[in-house]
Amino acid sequence: MKFLGDNFLLQSDIAEELYHAYVKDLPIIDYHNHLPPVDVAGNINFKNLTEAWLYGDHYKWRAMRTNGIDEHYITGNASDEEKFMKWAETIPYTMRNPLYHWTHLELQRYFGIDELLTPSSAARIYENASAQLKADTHSSQNLLKQMKVEVICTTDDPIDSLEHHQAFAKQNASFQMFPAFRPDKAMAIENLTNFNNYLEQLEKVSGISINSFQSYLDALHARHDFFASQGCCVSDHGLSHVYAEEYTESEIVAIFERAIHQKSLSELEVLKFKSAMLVYFAEWDFEKNWVQQYHVGAFRNTNSRMFSKMGADSGWDSIGDFKQGAALCKFLDRLDKKEKLTKTIIYNLNSADNDLFAAMTGNFNDGTVIGKVQYGSAWWFHDQLDGMTKQINSLSNIGLISRFIGMLTDSRSLLSFPRHEYFRRLLCNIFAEDIKQGIIPNDIPFIGQMLADICYHNAKAYFPFKK
Repeated sequence: MKFLGDNFLLQSDIAEELYHAYVKDLPIIDYHNHLPPVDVAGNINFKNLTEAWLYGDHYKWRAMRTNGIDEHYITGNASDEEKFMKWAETIPYTMRNPLYHWTHLELQRYFGIDELLTPSSAARIYENASAQLKADTHSSQNLLKQMKVEVICTTDDPIDSLEHHQAFAKQNASFQMFPAFRPDKAMAIENLTNFNNYLEQLEKVSGISINSFQSYLDALHARHDFFASQGCCVSDHGLSHVYAEEYTESEIVAIFERAIHQKSLSELEVLKFKSAMLVYFAEWDFEKNWVQQYHVGAFRNTNSRMFSKMGADSGWDSIGDFKQGAALCKFLDRLDKKEKLTKTIIYNLNSADNDLFAAMTGNFNDGTVIGKVQYGSAWWFHDQLDGMTKQINSLSNIGLISRFIGMLTDSRSLLSFPRHEYFRRLLCNIFAEDIKQGIIPNDIPFIGQMLADICYHNAKAYFPFKK
């Protein structure tokens, strides 16, 4: 039997019917990823499979390092073919890691390659896939078209020009691409040098001289308005935990003044500033009916020696054990009391907190919008079978899985979109097992429509994307 065949993960006739009849052919709305807009707008062709697959993919880099591969063959100066051969050498040892499934799903779906990737098959696979990637059928936009992608939302800093989104908007592509407003650097006041460098860049792009806290807010709000003019309706924050310290406006003004004069700040002052900025951003999102996202729980850049050599997003991050509940509750309540809580998605990185997050989101669903506050899909270290199952079960037990807006890639790779299929297959199998056990009714049309909603229709209704 072919590995990852038509009924991969579907362990019953019921699961097969749910997936093939109701879910398989649905379009994809990928409302959070890290795709480079320049690659999408440019409709580029990759030179080879290494460039498409291994450049920037710290999931693969971590696996190769664990397998004893020297950094020369990961992010170093080895040739692309040499790097691929080392990845092929690693792949057999990734069994039971999602990388093993993702790798072979991607080979099948994009390139029609059913052969397992091993050191002995590596040269054939590399030559075959690399040749396809050079063809028009496998340009960046056609790779997305193959996966029936309807919408993608990239992740963009407030100072980004969005020139590639503007160029793409003029094209007649088969899908839409929108920016997402990610102002993490605008809050990162703990590093005074970096923060002041950021202010200089913000001044240039906004055309506003920043000499006070109010002018700083004006510049950021101008960028928020600019993003909205380019079709943006989504914001995103990557946080260790939500910040919700008590503060006064005068305190924040004083903290900002100290920062721009390079005067050191206490840890509490940093937390107060971040807490205030989160509220400002959230209120602007509410004003524009945006959807706000919070990715919380990562220990970032934990290996200081390697971080100093390679920088962020190079594979030195981990699951954190931050206290999440009290601050998250306080932050959401602060906005809700003002009646300025917009649609909100919260992603949790530590599965020990799954039930906490599933319960917390229900505290702020007020009946004004279906699924207004969402417990987001299993994220980063958890977008695998066990992690997705745990997230689905927590949301099912404590909230309404039927109103869930489903999966996303959270990826920098244009070849990562079979992750939606991975999620959809697992979801169908979970519901099928419940039907088999008599836990839910054997009402295939109703359950099938519910699964289609989770995989596509709920997200389509939730996000105010412009046509």
